[in-house]
Amino acid sequence: MKVEDFNFELPVELIAQSPMEKRDYSKLLVMDKKTGDIEHKHFYDIVDYLNEGDVLVLNETKVLPARLFGSKKDTNAHIEILLLKEISKDKWETLVKPAKRIKVGDEVTFGDKLIAKCIGYEGEGIRIFELIYNDILIEILEELGTMPLPPYITERLNDKDRYQTVYAKELGSAAAPTAGLHFTKEILEKIKVKGIKIIPVTLHVGLGTFRPVSVDAIEDHKMHSETYHITSDSAKALNEAVDNKKKIIAVGTTSIRTLESNYNNGFHAGVFDTSIFIYPGYKFKVVDELITNFHLPKSSLIMLVSALSSKENIMNAYHEAIKNKYRFFSFGDAMYIKMK
Repeated sequence: MKVEDFNFELPVELIAQSPMEKRDYSKLLVMDKKTGDIEHKHFYDIVDYLNEGDVLVLNETKVLPARLFGSKKDTNAHIEILLLKEISKDKWETLVKPAKRIKVGDEVTFGDKLIAKCIGYEGEGIRIFELIYNDILIEILEELGTMPLPPYITERLNDKDRYQTVYAKELGSAAAPTAGLHFTKEILEKIKVKGIKIIPVTLHVGLGTFRPVSVDAIEDHKMHSETYHITSDSAKALNEAVDNKKKIIAVGTTSIRTLESNYNNGFHAGVFDTSIFIYPGYKFKVVDELITNFHLPKSSLIMLVSALSSKENIMNAYHEAIKNKYRFFSFGDAMYIKMK
């Protein structure tokens, strides 16, 4: 299967530059995963499609203000560092621009509060840095860092909380799990009242989720590792759902990757890494339905959603969304891939 099979032309004006004023007023394209039949709704209608006993799985990760702008010591060259993943205490996997300027031993300074010393080198712009500081790191990042908005968003984000879900708890992501941005506390309460069980998991979004697919054949793509966490309470609740044959609905591709990575004769609590790559032909073990956004052409994410239905159904739905002027990508509209 070729990566080009998942390409499509998107008018630039459909790339959402800012969030909707009301999170749940975004459009919602509802698609039957078997037939490909489509309905056009709004996100606040999602409650009507969920039934008592269903299980909704949310990713509770919280985005770090992880983009830092500093100066290379000695040369004062401008360096941008995006914190991707804490490998061990104060040692971070990062994405650097321009990477060619940074070699092992180089230091980047950020004012007088933070120094990043390069201690490891990987390809594709990735460097390992040791962070050196005296105070509390998150407070330093809150002061010096900015929210790591994707490069296709060129407008300034006035309220940084709009790039967080309303249920975000666990700091550690380099990007938001954007399917969850549509939920409000009121919508979540309506879902609970209706008898749908909400189960949290955590996957810290890193390079694996947003790295472009740069090969021709899908099978040649290698996903970057990301860390996820399932609590004992969540593992127990998920196992009960499977045992009782309850419908499992994942909110976002990160929730799907967490669930499908972890399930092996049951769900297991703990902290794990995953580099799972889901594309058409994959047989889902536990996830039945998905709430997601509209993804970039030729991305691993559009391949994942195609695996839950079919490439033909998903590409048709995307063309329908373009025709109906849906908003795309992180701050865009939503899609619900459902069973009958």
